[in-house]
Amino acid sequence: MIALRPELKVVVAAQPVDFRKSLHTLSALVSEALRANPYCGDIFVFRSKRSDRVKFLAWDGSGMVLVTKWLHQGHFTWPPIRGGVVHLSATQLAMLLDGLDWTRVSPKAVKQPAVVG
Repeated sequence: MIALRPELKVVVAAQPVDFRKSLHTLSALVSEALRANPYCGDIFVFRSKRSDRVKFLAWDGSGMVLVTKWLHQGHFTWPPIRGGVVHLSATQLAMLLDGLDWTRVSPKAVKQPAVVG
């Protein structure tokens, strides 16, 4: 199982992909287009041409996991379409998968507790 731990690296492919692509094809896309190792433990997120679908690919230590989600109402919040990748935090990924606007949460927005003493 994939745990959404704070140090988790989430990589979003900024260009939409054909959602007929299989686990093997997306793994090859991670290697070739994103220049990353699909077996490194990071989560790789792919968007469809329609903004209501998401796929993510991850290695959980014993096998490759491919998850697909379609929203029945509304749409996912995506960065502008361009080349390259966008990095998200585990919190932003959770918000993305819930269909919430993850762009309002940034690592800098999290307040650190004050040092007492």
